[in-house]
Amino acid sequence: MSGDTSRTPSPRQTQSYLRGLFEAHRVRLKSKLGQHFLIDLNLLDLIVRAAELTRADLVLEVGTGTGSLTTRLAEHAGAVLTIEVDRDFHALAGEAVRGQDHVRLLHADALKNKNQLNPDLLALLHEVRHQYRAQRVKLVANLPYAVATPVISNLLLSDLPIERMVVTVQWEIAEKLAAAAGGPEFGALSVLVQAVADVEILRRVHPAAFWPRPAVDSGIVRIWPRPAKRAQVPDLLRFRGFLRDIYSHRRKNLRGAILSIPGRSRDKAWVDAKLAELGYTGTERAETLSVAQHLQLCEAVYV
Repeated sequence: MSGDTSRTPSPRQTQSYLRGLFEAHRVRLKSKLGQHFLIDLNLLDLIVRAAELTRADLVLEVGTGTGSLTTRLAEHAGAVLTIEVDRDFHALAGEAVRGQDHVRLLHADALKNKNQLNPDLLALLHEVRHQYRAQRVKLVANLPYAVATPVISNLLLSDLPIERMVVTVQWEIAEKLAAAAGGPEFGALSVLVQAVADVEILRRVHPAAFWPRPAVDSGIVRIWPRPAKRAQVPDLLRFRGFLRDIYSHRRKNLRGAILSIPGRSRDKAWVDAKLAELGYTGTERAETLSVAQHLQLCEAVYV
Protein backbone atom coordinates (compact mmCIF):
# COMPACT_ATOMS: atom_id res chain seq x y z
CA MET A 1 0.00 0.00 0.00
CA SER A 2 1.11 3.59 -0.48
CA GLY A 3 0.06 7.06 0.62
CA ASP A 4 -0.11 10.68 -0.42
CA THR A 5 2.44 13.18 0.81
CA SER A 6 1.09 16.67 0.20
CA ARG A 7 0.45 18.92 3.18
CA THR A 8 -2.69 20.43 1.62
CA PRO A 9 -5.46 18.71 -0.32
CA SER A 10 -4.39 17.84 -3.87
CA PRO A 11 -5.50 15.64 -6.74
CA ARG A 12 -2.95 13.06 -5.59
CA GLN A 13 -5.34 12.05 -2.83
CA THR A 14 -8.21 11.14 -5.12
CA GLN A 15 -9.22 8.03 -6.95
CA SER A 16 -9.41 10.01 -10.19
CA TYR A 17 -5.81 11.18 -9.85
CA LEU A 18 -4.56 7.64 -9.25
CA ARG A 19 -6.64 6.24 -12.08
CA GLY A 20 -5.24 8.88 -14.41
CA LEU A 21 -1.68 8.27 -13.24
CA PHE A 22 -1.92 4.53 -13.77
CA GLU A 23 -3.62 4.91 -17.13
CA ALA A 24 -1.01 7.39 -18.36
CA HIS A 25 1.80 5.02 -17.40
CA ARG A 26 -0.09 1.88 -18.42
CA VAL A 27 0.23 0.47 -14.93
CA ARG A 28 -2.02 -2.40 -13.91
CA LEU A 29 -2.65 -3.16 -10.26
CA LYS A 30 -1.71 -6.59 -8.98
CA SER A 31 -4.02 -7.72 -6.20
CA LYS A 32 -1.61 -10.44 -5.05
CA LEU A 33 0.85 -7.70 -4.05
CA GLY A 34 -1.67 -5.94 -1.83
CA GLN A 35 -1.63 -2.70 -3.81
CA HIS A 36 -4.06 -0.43 -1.97
CA PHE A 37 -3.28 3.28 -1.79
CA LEU A 38 -4.01 5.39 1.27
CA ILE A 39 -6.02 8.45 0.18
CA ASP A 40 -6.95 9.87 3.60
CA LEU A 41 -4.69 12.86 4.32
CA ASN A 42 -5.54 12.85 8.03
CA LEU A 43 -4.27 9.29 8.38
CA LEU A 44 -1.08 10.16 6.54
CA ASP A 45 -0.59 13.05 8.96
CA LEU A 46 -1.07 10.61 11.83
CA ILE A 47 1.55 8.22 10.46
CA VAL A 48 4.14 10.96 9.98
CA ARG A 49 3.45 12.49 13.41
CA ALA A 50 3.73 9.11 15.10
CA ALA A 51 7.13 8.54 13.49
CA GLU A 52 8.48 11.81 14.99
CA LEU A 53 11.09 12.09 12.26
CA THR A 54 14.21 14.22 12.48
CA ARG A 55 17.31 14.65 10.33
CA ALA A 56 19.02 12.11 12.59
CA ASP A 57 16.69 9.38 11.28
CA LEU A 58 17.05 6.90 8.47
CA VAL A 59 13.60 5.72 7.43
CA LEU A 60 13.05 2.29 5.94
CA GLU A 61 9.89 2.04 3.86
CA VAL A 62 8.71 -1.34 2.58
CA GLY A 63 6.28 -0.98 -0.29
CA THR A 64 7.12 2.28 -2.09
CA GLY A 65 4.03 2.28 -4.27
CA THR A 66 3.81 5.53 -6.26
CA GLY A 67 6.39 7.18 -4.01
CA SER A 68 3.94 9.63 -2.50
CA LEU A 69 4.47 8.59 1.12
CA THR A 70 8.18 8.36 0.35
CA THR A 71 8.39 12.02 -0.58
CA ARG A 72 6.51 12.98 2.56
CA LEU A 73 8.98 11.04 4.71
CA ALA A 74 11.87 12.64 2.84
CA GLU A 75 10.70 16.09 3.97
CA HIS A 76 11.52 15.21 7.58
CA ALA A 77 14.11 12.41 7.69
CA GLY A 78 17.83 12.60 7.11
CA ALA A 79 17.60 9.73 4.62
CA VAL A 80 15.00 7.34 3.24
CA LEU A 81 15.57 3.83 1.92
CA THR A 82 12.49 2.47 0.21
CA ILE A 83 12.00 -0.91 -1.44
CA GLU A 84 9.39 -1.93 -4.01
CA VAL A 85 8.92 -5.34 -5.63
CA ASP A 86 6.77 -4.14 -8.55
CA ARG A 87 8.80 -2.82 -11.48
CA ASP A 88 6.11 -0.39 -12.65
CA PHE A 89 5.71 1.24 -9.25
CA HIS A 90 9.46 1.35 -8.74
CA ALA A 91 9.63 3.45 -11.94
CA LEU A 92 6.76 5.72 -10.84
CA ALA A 93 8.42 6.27 -7.48
CA GLY A 94 11.66 7.17 -9.21
CA GLU A 95 9.88 10.04 -10.92
CA ALA A 96 8.29 11.17 -7.65
CA VAL A 97 11.60 11.44 -5.78
CA ARG A 98 13.78 12.67 -8.64
CA GLY A 99 16.35 15.16 -7.39
CA GLN A 100 16.15 14.03 -3.76
CA ASP A 101 19.59 12.54 -3.29
CA HIS A 102 18.91 11.43 0.27
CA VAL A 103 16.25 8.99 -0.98
CA ARG A 104 17.42 5.59 -2.20
CA LEU A 105 15.09 3.26 -4.08
CA LEU A 106 15.60 -0.48 -4.35
CA HIS A 107 13.67 -2.66 -6.80
CA ALA A 108 13.48 -5.99 -4.97
CA ASP A 109 11.52 -8.13 -2.55
CA ALA A 110 12.12 -7.11 1.06
CA LEU A 111 12.33 -10.79 2.00
CA LYS A 112 14.73 -13.53 0.99
CA ASN A 113 12.22 -15.95 2.48
CA LYS A 114 9.70 -15.80 5.30
CA ASN A 115 12.45 -16.09 7.92
CA GLN A 116 15.05 -13.82 6.33
CA LEU A 117 15.27 -10.27 5.05
CA ASN A 118 16.76 -9.66 1.62
CA PRO A 119 20.57 -9.43 2.07
CA ASP A 120 20.72 -6.71 -0.60
CA LEU A 121 18.30 -4.61 1.44
CA LEU A 122 20.36 -5.08 4.59
CA ALA A 123 23.58 -4.19 2.79
CA LEU A 124 22.09 -1.02 1.32
CA LEU A 125 20.55 -0.09 4.66
CA HIS A 126 23.99 -0.34 6.27
CA GLU A 127 25.53 1.72 3.45
CA VAL A 128 22.94 4.50 3.64
CA ARG A 129 23.06 4.59 7.42
CA HIS A 130 26.83 5.03 7.32
CA GLN A 131 26.69 7.61 4.54
CA TYR A 132 24.22 9.85 6.34
CA ARG A 133 25.47 9.02 9.85
CA ALA A 134 21.94 8.19 10.93
CA GLN A 135 21.53 7.83 14.67
CA ARG A 136 18.24 5.96 14.45
CA VAL A 137 16.48 3.65 12.02
CA LYS A 138 12.69 3.73 11.78
CA LEU A 139 10.35 1.56 9.75
CA VAL A 140 7.51 3.73 8.47
CA ALA A 141 5.33 2.06 5.88
CA ASN A 142 1.93 1.07 4.63
CA LEU A 143 2.97 -2.57 4.58
CA PRO A 144 1.56 -4.86 1.89
CA TYR A 145 -0.60 -7.35 3.75
CA ALA A 146 1.27 -10.40 2.43
CA VAL A 147 4.63 -9.41 3.91
CA ALA A 148 3.63 -7.48 7.03
CA THR A 149 4.19 -10.25 9.57
CA PRO A 150 7.57 -11.51 8.28
CA VAL A 151 8.90 -7.97 7.75
CA ILE A 152 8.03 -6.91 11.31
CA SER A 153 9.27 -10.16 12.84
CA ASN A 154 12.54 -10.33 10.94
CA LEU A 155 13.38 -6.70 11.62
CA LEU A 156 12.77 -7.20 15.33
CA LEU A 157 14.98 -10.29 15.34
CA SER A 158 17.76 -8.55 13.43
CA ASP A 159 20.64 -6.59 14.93
CA LEU A 160 19.46 -3.38 13.26
CA PRO A 161 18.99 -0.45 15.66
CA ILE A 162 15.28 -0.04 14.94
CA GLU A 163 14.04 2.74 17.21
CA ARG A 164 10.38 2.31 16.27
CA MET A 165 7.99 1.05 13.64
CA VAL A 166 4.89 2.92 12.48
CA VAL A 167 3.07 0.64 10.09
CA THR A 168 -0.31 0.10 8.51
CA VAL A 169 -1.29 -3.56 8.56
CA GLN A 170 -4.37 -5.72 8.17
CA TRP A 171 -6.60 -5.29 11.23
CA GLU A 172 -6.30 -8.97 12.12
CA ILE A 173 -2.52 -8.55 12.36
CA ALA A 174 -2.86 -5.36 14.41
CA GLU A 175 -5.04 -7.26 16.89
CA LYS A 176 -2.51 -10.08 17.13
CA LEU A 177 0.39 -7.71 17.66
CA ALA A 178 -1.33 -6.01 20.60
CA ALA A 179 -3.33 -8.95 22.02
CA ALA A 180 -3.30 -9.73 25.74
CA ALA A 181 -2.64 -13.22 27.07
CA GLY A 182 -5.77 -15.34 27.12
CA GLY A 183 -7.50 -13.36 24.40
CA PRO A 184 -8.67 -14.96 21.15
CA GLU A 185 -5.99 -13.19 19.04
CA PHE A 186 -3.09 -13.97 21.36
CA GLY A 187 -0.56 -16.34 19.81
CA ALA A 188 2.97 -16.80 18.53
CA LEU A 189 3.19 -13.38 16.84
CA SER A 190 1.88 -11.61 19.95
CA VAL A 191 4.43 -13.33 22.18
CA LEU A 192 7.39 -12.85 19.86
CA VAL A 193 6.81 -9.13 19.33
CA GLN A 194 5.83 -8.33 22.91
CA ALA A 195 8.89 -10.18 24.21
CA VAL A 196 11.11 -7.49 22.69
CA ALA A 197 8.85 -4.48 22.12
CA ASP A 198 5.86 -2.46 23.27
CA VAL A 199 2.88 -2.28 20.93
CA GLU A 200 0.26 0.43 20.53
CA ILE A 201 -2.65 0.48 18.09
CA LEU A 202 -3.05 4.10 16.98
CA ARG A 203 -6.10 3.81 14.74
CA ARG A 204 -8.47 1.36 13.12
CA VAL A 205 -8.81 2.21 9.43
CA HIS A 206 -11.92 1.58 7.30
CA PRO A 207 -11.43 0.20 3.77
CA ALA A 208 -12.81 3.48 2.37
CA ALA A 209 -9.52 5.16 3.34
CA PHE A 210 -7.82 3.24 0.52
CA TRP A 211 -8.16 2.92 -3.21
CA PRO A 212 -8.81 0.30 -4.38
CA ARG A 213 -10.66 -0.68 -1.24
CA PRO A 214 -9.30 -3.75 0.54
CA ALA A 215 -11.81 -6.35 1.72
CA VAL A 216 -10.93 -5.83 5.41
CA ASP A 217 -10.16 -3.08 7.90
CA SER A 218 -6.58 -2.04 8.56
CA GLY A 219 -4.79 -0.74 11.63
CA ILE A 220 -2.02 1.81 12.18
CA VAL A 221 0.34 0.35 14.76
CA ARG A 222 3.37 1.75 16.56
CA ILE A 223 5.93 -0.75 17.79
CA TRP A 224 8.68 0.32 20.17
CA PRO A 225 11.62 -2.13 20.41
CA ARG A 226 12.87 -2.21 24.01
CA PRO A 227 16.52 -3.21 24.59
CA ALA A 228 15.78 -4.09 28.22
CA LYS A 229 13.15 -6.59 27.12
CA ARG A 230 15.38 -8.07 24.45
CA ALA A 231 18.15 -8.59 27.01
CA GLN A 232 15.81 -10.97 28.84
CA VAL A 233 15.59 -13.30 25.83
CA PRO A 234 18.69 -15.53 25.76
CA ASP A 235 18.30 -16.61 22.12
CA LEU A 236 15.69 -14.88 19.97
CA LEU A 237 15.94 -17.29 17.04
CA ARG A 238 15.52 -20.27 19.35
CA PHE A 239 12.57 -18.57 21.00
CA ARG A 240 10.94 -18.00 17.61
CA GLY A 241 11.43 -21.69 16.82
CA PHE A 242 9.87 -22.64 20.13
CA LEU A 243 6.83 -20.43 19.50
CA ARG A 244 6.43 -21.82 15.98
CA ASP A 245 6.46 -25.37 17.30
CA ILE A 246 4.30 -24.83 20.37
CA TYR A 247 1.62 -22.96 18.39
CA SER A 248 1.58 -25.37 15.46
CA HIS A 249 -0.62 -27.48 17.72
CA ARG A 250 -2.76 -24.66 19.10
CA ARG A 251 -5.66 -26.91 20.07
CA LYS A 252 -3.46 -29.13 22.19
CA ASN A 253 -2.72 -28.53 25.84
CA LEU A 254 0.83 -27.83 26.99
CA ARG A 255 1.66 -31.49 27.51
CA GLY A 256 0.48 -32.47 24.05
CA ALA A 257 2.08 -29.47 22.33
CA ILE A 258 5.48 -30.13 23.91
CA LEU A 259 5.34 -33.83 23.11
CA SER A 260 4.58 -32.93 19.50
CA ILE A 261 7.64 -30.69 19.04
CA PRO A 262 9.65 -32.29 16.21
CA GLY A 263 13.28 -33.32 16.41
CA ARG A 264 13.50 -33.76 20.16
CA SER A 265 13.16 -36.98 22.15
CA ARG A 266 10.83 -36.47 25.07
CA ASP A 267 8.58 -38.93 26.83
CA LYS A 268 5.47 -38.11 28.79
CA ALA A 269 7.17 -38.62 32.15
CA TRP A 270 9.94 -36.12 31.32
CA VAL A 271 7.45 -33.54 30.06
CA ASP A 272 5.18 -33.96 33.09
CA ALA A 273 8.15 -33.58 35.43
CA LYS A 274 9.33 -30.40 33.73
CA LEU A 275 5.85 -28.90 33.74
CA ALA A 276 5.38 -29.81 37.41
CA GLU A 277 8.65 -28.01 38.24
CA LEU A 278 7.16 -24.88 36.73
CA GLY A 279 3.85 -25.29 38.52
CA TYR A 280 1.77 -26.50 35.55
CA THR A 281 -0.56 -29.47 35.37
CA GLY A 282 -0.01 -29.89 31.64
CA THR A 283 -3.65 -29.24 30.79
CA GLU A 284 -3.12 -25.50 30.31
CA ARG A 285 -3.00 -24.03 26.81
CA ALA A 286 -0.10 -21.91 25.58
CA GLU A 287 -2.28 -18.92 24.72
CA THR A 288 -3.21 -18.51 28.40
CA LEU A 289 0.41 -17.97 29.44
CA SER A 290 2.07 -14.58 29.77
CA VAL A 291 5.08 -13.58 27.68
CA ALA A 292 7.34 -14.17 30.68
CA GLN A 293 5.89 -17.65 31.16
CA HIS A 294 6.55 -18.46 27.50
CA LEU A 295 10.19 -17.46 27.97
CA GLN A 296 10.45 -19.59 31.11
CA LEU A 297 8.85 -22.57 29.39
CA CYS A 298 11.15 -22.28 26.38
CA GLU A 299 14.24 -22.40 28.59
CA ALA A 300 12.89 -25.42 30.45
CA VAL A 301 11.71 -27.67 27.65
CA TYR A 302 13.16 -26.46 24.32
CA VAL A 303 16.53 -28.15 24.76
